[in-house]
Amino acid sequence: QLQLVESGGGLVQPGGSLRLSCTPSGFTLDYYLIGWFRQAPGKEREGVSCIVANSGSTNYADSVKGRFTISRDNAKNTVYLQMNSLNAEDTAVYYCNAAAPFKRYWGQGTQVTVSS
Repeated sequence: QLQLVESGGGLVQPGGSLRLSCTPSGFTLDYYLIGWFRQAPGKEREGVSCIVANSGSTNYADSVKGRFTISRDNAKNTVYLQMNSLNAEDTAVYYCNAAAPFKRYWGQGTQVTVSS
């Protein structure tokens, strides 16, 4: 079964850091656009960051620029989202997405809670 598996969420204090991982099962991330999205309670899902697998080109939402870094480890076929200087507004379920022509996969989501 083709799917994405996320990990790395948890509870962190304001100002802290977390690293999320996104690993596909049953396929490689070559030729995909991989994105991280998040959805807070009562809010719509929003894009956080994305990376083009082959070129390494990245993009970030204004709300996370300078704090979050997306990267890919080709050997591990995994995409990471390093999140620093976290604040309460970053609390959400974070989802990984992989998109290619006629293909789109979502992970199950991982909860990130920023609270003292």
